[in-house]
This record gives sequence, structure tokens and C-alpha cells, in this order.
Amino acid sequence: MERLILNDLLKWKNASHRKPLILKGVRQVGKTWALREFGRRYYENTAYFNFDEHEEYRQFFETTKDVDRILQNLMLASGQKILPEKTFIIFDEVQDCPKVINSMKYFCENAPQYHIACAGSLLGIALAKPSSFPVGKVNFMQMNPMTFTEFLLANGNANLAACMESVDAIAPLPDAFFNPLTEKLKMYYVAGGMPEPVLMWTQERDVEAMQEALSNIIGAYERDFAKHPDVKEFPKISMIWKSIPSQLARENKKFIYKAVKEGARAREYQDALQWLVDARLVHKVYRSAAPRLPVSAYDDLSAFKIYLADVGLLRRLAQLSPTAFGEGARLFTEFKGALTENYVLQSLVAQFEVLPRYWSQSNPPYEVDFLIQRENGIFPIEVKSAANTAGTSLRKFKELFPEEVRLRIRFSLDNLKLDGDVLNIPLFMADQTDRLIGMALERISSCRRQ
Repeated sequence: MERLILNDLLKWKNASHRKPLILKGVRQVGKTWALREFGRRYYENTAYFNFDEHEEYRQFFETTKDVDRILQNLMLASGQKILPEKTFIIFDEVQDCPKVINSMKYFCENAPQYHIACAGSLLGIALAKPSSFPVGKVNFMQMNPMTFTEFLLANGNANLAACMESVDAIAPLPDAFFNPLTEKLKMYYVAGGMPEPVLMWTQERDVEAMQEALSNIIGAYERDFAKHPDVKEFPKISMIWKSIPSQLARENKKFIYKAVKEGARAREYQDALQWLVDARLVHKVYRSAAPRLPVSAYDDLSAFKIYLADVGLLRRLAQLSPTAFGEGARLFTEFKGALTENYVLQSLVAQFEVLPRYWSQSNPPYEVDFLIQRENGIFPIEVKSAANTAGTSLRKFKELFPEEVRLRIRFSLDNLKLDGDVLNIPLFMADQTDRLIGMALERISSCRRQ
């Protein structure tokens, strides 16, 4: 399977001010595979060290900070050759090895000629701990689940992916592409973007194996909950995790602690929720009071929505049967649009540096599903799981913030079009959002100049 993160890794390799890399991502998202594949393609050899399989390797970092001595010990112990510029060094499963992470400072300062990357499950948890960390001495990269574009490539639909990539004007896609892309998106809702379930579907067409792979991943995550340093937090993390489908099934998707457990209070559960956020298993989307910069200054910290890292995991956790994707458009309306919102958020998180927010008011009730920051602009987004939809909340948002709103965006099953300042993006083109916004803004500016 082709992973687009390999392009980002190549940019890192060729950067003039390259530093040791820390690759973050949830368990089983494909970090180890991506690093080893990158080493195979672009280096003479790869030196791979797994600190979970070989705990004895940790001692080499505890007894010295001398990079040459560390490398010499690793070569002798593993029998692997390590050469400057020619060898790609991978330190895997480093989440419980603070000395290894801290050593990146010395690799950066004293041995920049070595190309080195660290990865590990729950690395976000480890990095959130108040321990010695090589601030400013490492590059970070986030690996997300496979995008819909990557899913198409894995499924043998490179022509459909190329069709979306080749769009250079805001105009409807021909039915010959629009219809199959819509059908493939339903498959993506079912399988999600975790590599093993995708492999089971795209290569084997084995629905049961895909279901089992998703269940195994969820089981692995739930076992990880026990790794919280405070044993009392384990049941709380588990209850929050299992409540997410029901939280998203409600019309108002604002996270409610009482939906986790009757009588639950924020102060009792906020640490458990933060653990899930740090692990990147969930995305926490705050309510914003206004579309202004900096976005964090307008966060309502008491109101937020929680989404899963992957739409396929959400479908499996919600126990929605895969047979739904064979029932016409039912999958897109099932679960009250939760799958669609989760999918769109996944795509946005992969494209924009600042985590999206949302906006709402209660009397009368209006809600804009997401606000994204692109450069210095804030753009409201409405997500619809069907076609021919009216955007009442987008209209209200424009009324309230006329000066701040240059472009409004709707995701739906309608075709690609720009209607005034409303850009409709077909759901299957969510991966192209950043590029399409740029094209729409250029067209709006061009019309104004004329």
C-alpha cells in the first residue's frame, strides 16, 4: 500500500536543517512499516532497534551521552552496520525510554550526519510527561490513518484518485467519476483508514477478516488504557471511550459527562479524557465564540465535541454492520451523520495545522460543524450526509460575522460547485479541501476585480 507520508519523510531527509525525527501516531497506524519502507527506498541500509523487544538496548543510553559510544554499542549488540548519511536509524517503541528520547539532543548537536527517527505507541502520552525533553532539537511528524485517497490507491482505483488530484477548476465532476467515487467512499466508511482492515478489504475482500482486524485494534487500545499511571483512571477512560458513539449519535453532539455515567462530573473525568486526547485516540474539538485569531483565545473550554481518530473504528465501536454500505444511501444517513462528520474531521486534521473548532448558539439553535484556520483566515464548514441540502446555519453565521467570512464551505453529496461565497465540496473530495479553498478564493477575488 502506498502511504503519502513517505513524501513528507523524503522532504525531511533532504532538509538542510534536518534534526532527529519523532514520528507520532496511534497504535497500528503503520509507523513502523512507513519508516522501514522509507529506509528501504532511500538508504543503503536500515538499522532497526526495537526497545520493547530488546529492553537491554536501553542500557546503552543510561550509561553515556556520547553518541559514538551509543552507536558502537548498538552495532556490536545487533550486528547492524551504521554509516553517516547512508544508514537510516530507527528507534522503535521508545515511549517508555525517556533516556532514548533525550539522547536526540546529542544526536542533533554532535552527530547531525546520522539520519535517525524515533517512533512508538502512546508516544503522545510519553511526551506529555514532565521529563527531560530535547526542546528544539527534534523534528515532529504526525502519522494519521490512511486518507480516502490512500484507500483508493490501495483498492486499485488510482484513476479515481488521479481524477480528484487533476481538478484545477471549481466545476462539476462527470458522472463517470462522481458515482464510483461516492460508492468507494461508502467502502471507506466501513473499513476506515487503519492499514490492516484496509488490507483485509482491498486485497482479500474479506469482510469478516476486516471486522476482526478492527475489533483487534479496538481491543489493543482498550488494553492500553491500563497503562495509565493511576490505576483508578482505567475504568474512567474505558467508559468515556465506549460512550463516544452514543455521544455522537445525539443531534447536539456536544460532549456530556453525564452520558458517560449518571452523575459524572467534569473534574472526575477530565484527566481520563485528556489521556485519550494525548494518545491521539480521540480529537477534542472546542466550541468557538467567534471566527477570529488567535482561535484559542475564543475557545469555550466547557463545550467541546469528541471524535475518534478513524471513521472505521467509530463504525466498529458503534457496532454498525458492514452490510449497511450495500443498502443504497442508507449508510450516509445512518447514525445521524456521525460517520460523515468524523470522516470530514479526519481529512481536515491531516491538512491543517490548527485543530478545527465548531460554533453554535442555543436560542434559536444554530450550529456550524467546524471552523478551520487556513493561513490567517477562518472558514465555517457545514457537513451534510446527503444531497440537496440547505445551509441555514451557514447563512446565520454569515449574518453574525459578515466581516470575517470570506468563504463558506459545505460538504455534501452534491457535486463540486461555487455558489456565490458557498463552496460545495463532494464528501469524497475532503482530502482536497485546502487546495479547493485556494481555488475558490482566487475565483472570488478575480470576480471582484472585474
